[in-house]
Amino acid sequence: MPVSENRLIFANIDKPGYTIDIDCYLKHGGYVELKKALTIPGPDIVADVKLSGLRGRGGAGFSCGMKWSFIDPKRNTKPVYLICNADESEPGTFKDKQIIYKDPHQLLEGMAIACYANNVHLAYIYIRGEFVLGAKILEKAIAEAKAKNFLGKNILGSGYDLEIYIHRGAGAYICGEETGLIESLEGKRPYPRIKPPYFPAVLGLYMSPTIVNNVETLCNIKHIIAMGGAAYAKLGRPNNTGTRLLCVSGDVEKPGYYEFEVGAITLGELIYDVCGGIKGGRKLKAIIPGGSSAKVLKAGERYKIKHKKPDGTMEEKEIALEDVPIDFDTLAAVGSMAGSGGIIVMDETRDMVECLANIATFYAHESCGQCTPCREGSLWMKKITSRLSEGEGHAGDVGLLKTVADNIAGKTICAFGEACAWPVQSFVTKFRDEFDAHTAGDAAAPTPAQKLEAV
Repeated sequence: MPVSENRLIFANIDKPGYTIDIDCYLKHGGYVELKKALTIPGPDIVADVKLSGLRGRGGAGFSCGMKWSFIDPKRNTKPVYLICNADESEPGTFKDKQIIYKDPHQLLEGMAIACYANNVHLAYIYIRGEFVLGAKILEKAIAEAKAKNFLGKNILGSGYDLEIYIHRGAGAYICGEETGLIESLEGKRPYPRIKPPYFPAVLGLYMSPTIVNNVETLCNIKHIIAMGGAAYAKLGRPNNTGTRLLCVSGDVEKPGYYEFEVGAITLGELIYDVCGGIKGGRKLKAIIPGGSSAKVLKAGERYKIKHKKPDGTMEEKEIALEDVPIDFDTLAAVGSMAGSGGIIVMDETRDMVECLANIATFYAHESCGQCTPCREGSLWMKKITSRLSEGEGHAGDVGLLKTVADNIAGKTICAFGEACAWPVQSFVTKFRDEFDAHTAGDAAAPTPAQKLEAV
């Protein structure tokens, strides 16, 4: 029997008759949780979010409550800021856009509760430049919320003040990285900051303590207030609580956005039961489970995971790709990550060299250029993969490609280095035969001089 969706965040999205204006939101229970939260001490809300086990939904999967607890408003001499990361730049990811375009007040309510809990009086929504309509929708929603005193001065007579402003980016992938985003918000080039010392919780926006949370993460806050942290923690799996928005694209019959409890559904159930199977009845070849920066997983391989037996002891077992549960820990255990929730499905007709060349081209274009390994290496990988996909590969190219990737990962200021290197490492490792086939016909490996001339 197919696993059913458990829609919390997407409860009203696409519901017939549901509109984005505040009156419709109020009819469906909107801002009830904000009213409730304003009667609870802020530190108690932080503790409840920590108890809920909510992990960030933007990519890293870090504990939301833990991130909040790094900031102690009583000890700060500077103001605390909150930034909603609505840049959503990861290829294969389109969930946050649905919230912004179809249920903007849910985001504002979640932000307002998060700001109150952390004694924040000024917050920003950093939105991707291409989301032109989304920015206009949010501006209208903010005006509506202020008119009804859900934002602004003395919210609902509580004595708490909060202003939220929209900041439109210019469409740079690097602004999805929190410190690059902060630099951009300050009007500078979005060069990610070195951590330490520039952890946002200590030295964030305007060198003040700052919380940066993703759109989906902040929307979860109102549901934690509604049901309580302990009840929320019962959704999903231990350390993988709540629901997760999944974006499915690629070679499936029914691509789209879905919401399931974390770990309640496997990759195979999602593809075959929910998305109608592979297009044209073809066979599954590979899956990227967390946006294009996640390592690719190959169909037909067996993956080792730790499994909890009925008696509570742990055992290791092997499972097929289709049987991998979609949760943070399991996807990490099989060598990839849950990331942004962007699940890209590839069938047996896909040329993996061409697929990687497409990904490498994107990352070469999006590198901010601050770090030499990333600036030079991403372009180098793009040139090699493009050459291979166009049938002009040289003997030795595949090994060179892997070497370049290995010398980027872990050697840059931010995680962009891993974002461009991990796809290369995993594609080449898992589909080496296809890459080697693109160099067939080259009798001898090129000399180092020839390699330099070629790139």
